[in-house]
Amino acid sequence: MSTGSDFFSVLRRAGLGLILALGLAGCATAPTDPVEREIYEEANDPAQPLNEAIFEFNMALDKVIVRPIAKAYEFLLPDLVRDSVRNFIRNLKTPVILANDLMQGETERAGETMGRFLTNTLLGGGLFDVAGAAGIPYHEEDFGQTLAVWGVEEGPYIMLPFLGPSSPRALAGFIVDAGLDPFRWWGYHSDRPWIEYNTAIRAGVEVIDSRSRNYSQLESLEENSLDFYATVRSLYRQQRESMIRNGVDNDESIPSIGYDENSPAEDGVPQAEIPSPSALN
Repeated sequence: MSTGSDFFSVLRRAGLGLILALGLAGCATAPTDPVEREIYEEANDPAQPLNEAIFEFNMALDKVIVRPIAKAYEFLLPDLVRDSVRNFIRNLKTPVILANDLMQGETERAGETMGRFLTNTLLGGGLFDVAGAAGIPYHEEDFGQTLAVWGVEEGPYIMLPFLGPSSPRALAGFIVDAGLDPFRWWGYHSDRPWIEYNTAIRAGVEVIDSRSRNYSQLESLEENSLDFYATVRSLYRQQRESMIRNGVDNDESIPSIGYDENSPAEDGVPQAEIPSPSALN
C-alpha cells in the first residue's frame, strides 16, 4: 500500500533535483549583445536547451502513445459518455478548487463551486453537468494561482517530463494541491486497488479525454508555428495569466496549453492542450 510519506519523499527529492538543475541553468552566461540580452530576459527561460529536450521527449511520447489512444477513445465512445467522464473527474476536483477559491478570498466563486458540486452530485450523479445547464459555470483554481494572488513571482519557465509547461510557482502549487486532495489521501490508506490507484486512474483518463478533444487544434498549431516550442511557452503564460485573472480581459483566441483542462471549452476558450501522459494532478 502506498503511503503519504513515500509520496512526498519522492516529490521532495524531485523538487530538490529540479531546483539544482535550475540553479545550474541560472549560472549560464547571459548574452552580452543588448538586443539578444533583451530577448533572453523577456523569455525568462534560462534552462531553454534542457527545456527544449524535455519538450521533444514529451511530444514524441504523445505521438507514440497518447495520441493513438486518444483517437481510439474518441472513435469508440460517443460524446455523451466522454462528457460524463469529464464531468465525473471535474466533480472530484471540487475540494481542491473550493480550498483555493477560499484562500484567494473568492467567496462568490467558492459558492459557485459548492453549488455545482451539490447540484451535479445530487441531481446528476456526478456524471451530468446539471449546474452548467442552470447557468453555474465550471472554473478551475489551483494553488499556483493562489500564490500569484498572494504576490509570489512566477519564476523562470520550465518544461517538466510528462507534465509539460510549468514554472516554480505552478510546480509548488501542483505539489500543495496534491496534499489538498482528499481522494488522493483516501487512496494512500486503502488496500483496494481501484481506490489505491484512483489518482493515477483519474490522471490517465483525464489526459486521454482532454487530448481527444484537441489533437486537431494542436496539430494545426504545430504546423503553423515557426518555433513551436516558443509558441507553446508564450501561450502557456498567456493562459496562466488569464486563469489568475479569472478570465478577465481574456483573449478567446488563446488555446489552453497545459497538463489539465484549465480552460473549459464552455467558457469560450478553445482547447489545444499540450499532452501530459503521466499527469498526476
